[in-house]
Amino acid sequence: MRKKVGVVTGSSKGIGKAIALAFAKSGEYSAVVTNSIQVREGQITSDEIISLGCNSIALAADISKEGDCIRLIEESVKNYNRIDVLVNNAGIELDVPLEETTLDVWYKILAVDLTGPFICSREAAKQMEKQLDPSGGSIINISSVHQRIPKPHYIPYATSKAGIEMMTKTLALELAKSNIRANAVAPGAIETPMNILLDENEIARQKTLSQIPMGRIGRAEEVANAVEFLASDKASYITGTTLFVDGGMTLYPSFQYTPH
Repeated sequence: MRKKVGVVTGSSKGIGKAIALAFAKSGEYSAVVTNSIQVREGQITSDEIISLGCNSIALAADISKEGDCIRLIEESVKNYNRIDVLVNNAGIELDVPLEETTLDVWYKILAVDLTGPFICSREAAKQMEKQLDPSGGSIINISSVHQRIPKPHYIPYATSKAGIEMMTKTLALELAKSNIRANAVAPGAIETPMNILLDENEIARQKTLSQIPMGRIGRAEEVANAVEFLASDKASYITGTTLFVDGGMTLYPSFQYTPH
């Protein structure tokens, strides 16, 4: 069976890095393309992948820019002749009250968190539709519990994640004829550089823990495991769905049963 080529955006650290390494460790990939704005940051992940016996290159691209997204896919194909899996992981967020949210902030966050995944998916789908040995592919969008749970002070971020959910479903419906599956993975609170506040502020950490029925913060590797599954042939009949990796955060934790 042919091994796969995967592309993971925003894979220099955190969840993206964990996903890229999980692909390499699975033994199902001949190559994993890493990405960051600065190539040297992605290269660190690529070096780790190579040490695991899997081929890898690091490509610099700003996912908020259409030209960079197009070039990322083109360069991946130029190096490896195909793309079997695309993971749209790159994302940003910013804590800003509604009244202080400028159009620049709005456009920047949506550009990275929603428009970038659209462009990368569009370009990757063009390539996947050409591939006949085997045909098809898998697109996985990294969303958030905030595609479902509103998050005050994060309106552009929450809006983009809600958009990711519908984009994923629509991609799945349109691309099913080409055997290209599209799914999303929605993490809850995960130990990553983006959530460094949870390490630095004990009050914030305890508040977050109170919202998680399982009572702990998740690990990036736990998100990566879900992504690896959805990208694999084990998930060959799964498309258009969101897999929440959140310790139960979306289950109305205030209703959690506590024995008397």
